[in-house]
Amino acid sequence: MHTILLCGGSGQRLWPLSGRIRSKMFLELLPAPDGGKESMIGRVCRQLDHAGLGSTALFVAHEDQMALTRRHTRNRYPVIGEPGKRGTFTAAALGALYLHSTGKAKPEDTLCVAPADMYTDDAFFDCFRQFPDILADSQAELVLLGTRPTHPSDQYGYIIPGNAGSGAYAPVLSFQEKPDSARAEELIQQQALWNCGIFAFRLSFMLSHLQHMGLPAELTAFTGLYPEFPVRSFDQEVAERSRKAVVLRHEGEWRDLGSWDALTARLTDPVIGEGGIWGSSRDTHIVNGLGIPLHVIGVSGIVAAGSPEGILIAGKGEANAIKEILQNAAEEPRYGETGWGSYTVLDRTVSGPELILTLALSLLPGHDLPELQCQHSAKSWVILSGQGEIVLNGQSAAVRTGGIFTIARGDRHGIRAFTALKLIEIRTLAEEDDRRIYNS
Repeated sequence: MHTILLCGGSGQRLWPLSGRIRSKMFLELLPAPDGGKESMIGRVCRQLDHAGLGSTALFVAHEDQMALTRRHTRNRYPVIGEPGKRGTFTAAALGALYLHSTGKAKPEDTLCVAPADMYTDDAFFDCFRQFPDILADSQAELVLLGTRPTHPSDQYGYIIPGNAGSGAYAPVLSFQEKPDSARAEELIQQQALWNCGIFAFRLSFMLSHLQHMGLPAELTAFTGLYPEFPVRSFDQEVAERSRKAVVLRHEGEWRDLGSWDALTARLTDPVIGEGGIWGSSRDTHIVNGLGIPLHVIGVSGIVAAGSPEGILIAGKGEANAIKEILQNAAEEPRYGETGWGSYTVLDRTVSGPELILTLALSLLPGHDLPELQCQHSAKSWVILSGQGEIVLNGQSAAVRTGGIFTIARGDRHGIRAFTALKLIEIRTLAEEDDRRIYNS
């Protein structure tokens, strides 16, 4: 079996900590077994390994987040990049074609598609091992995994199953996408399950489905057409059209931590970062990624979240509205994570025809800011702390606290961190210069 994990979501409902540059799955906020913090993707990796499924994993991420995905998965699993975000079906097809073209999967092999940011108990992943046998026993073309609802949620899709008979699985009768609370209550009475977004099928099924759609079942040709593809969800494109689907029921924990209400319910500490909660402030959380204190006094049921991207103060039940608020926002990013570390935009100043951009860079020990050619009028690096090595036009020099390096247009430059390294970068950009900050 092969497990394709999709990393496509941006998580705007968890703004300002997640967004276009840093997806929610990379936020290291969840309690880890060792007493520290782990990310959603880190938790999934740990659980895959615990279930003996780590060797089956393939991560599909947007090209801009491949290095960041490798960093958070500690380079232990293969990661391939999507040329663009085109929905769960397209990403799943890309992963399937990669496995097929590289000879890692045969047409009769079982593929399991799953989100990389799910929050479940360990037993959830043990269900994956049943998929090949269920496909063989049921003669179905598709196996889904559903979990028993704990309340009538309007945030999840539902699977309506038929009679399970004596088996562990049941035929799928229909689907209901995010009903209102009253309809959700009716569905629960019909023994409906939350749709976990887990789909298992044979590779031959995906190849046949692509051909039926008139799409190439060959990796290079499929990738070449990627920019032209519309956004397609696996639910709508495959699951809801299937007449031979079954669902396996999971009785344990499963959640989509895609809202502040859901995420804070899984945090053991009411305050993460600098600050405090005082007075009568029941069910209030602070998640502060800023280096300045944030205090809440006498306000219950809110989340106060801060990052270089902004500050959110919201009632937990209303916090999802931030996604709509941000829909038309065209602001430049202020923070980003990369494979080598992170950057924060400290200042943007317009000086005549030029833009002066000031950044704080943090490099992880043993990581490189890759050598590249300066595309700006000028650039300066001021070393705040740490040790490393700079390469400037082929010449190496030691990097230490207090060092200053000036880089001119056209100079080839890069830096390697021996220890954790912090520096200030000051760019001078002409009107025609590339305004992008750093890729992942």
